[in-house]
Amino acid sequence: MTRSLRLIRDGVTAFVFLAFAALIAAKLNDADKIEHAGTFHAADGDSLTSGGERLRLEGIDAPELNQSCKREGKAWACGRVAREALQGMVLASGTLCQGSRRDRYDRLLVVCRSGTGGDINAAMVRLGMAISYGGYGKEEAEARAAKAGLWAGTFERPRDVRDHKRESSGFGSALGLLGRIVGWE
Repeated sequence: MTRSLRLIRDGVTAFVFLAFAALIAAKLNDADKIEHAGTFHAADGDSLTSGGERLRLEGIDAPELNQSCKREGKAWACGRVAREALQGMVLASGTLCQGSRRDRYDRLLVVCRSGTGGDINAAMVRLGMAISYGGYGKEEAEARAAKAGLWAGTFERPRDVRDHKRESSGFGSALGLLGRIVGWE
């Protein structure tokens, strides 16, 4: 076989391999959306349960349930207030949550919409009851400018609260560092 024919053969083989890999990637990205409608219970400001399914609002991070924040020098239960805000939003009839991926805790990552079509994830950030976590940067900027919710005072980022809790519970800073490197949270 001549050198030019081998180059053509190798080029065709490489092309077929890349096309096959692209088809596999497209199929993996084409996961069916899972939908939940009906009654929801807010576990905290960014987590819901529906029946036996645990749901995590994608793109936001709300204060931990027992987290306190400060406003005008006084502590307030920002974690509980965030949960109450989310519960109020999902009580509206026609709430629909959709997602196709799961987090490391096997919670379905969802975007929820109210019966009127409003994005509940965005509303939580816009109200200052959650911060942007990979999405909703525009809404966070609006909340900051309006000094809404968390932005009316001082608060520790929810991720930092979780990291501190892990470190003080004996998991150690090495595990927290590994988690940040791997992107677990």
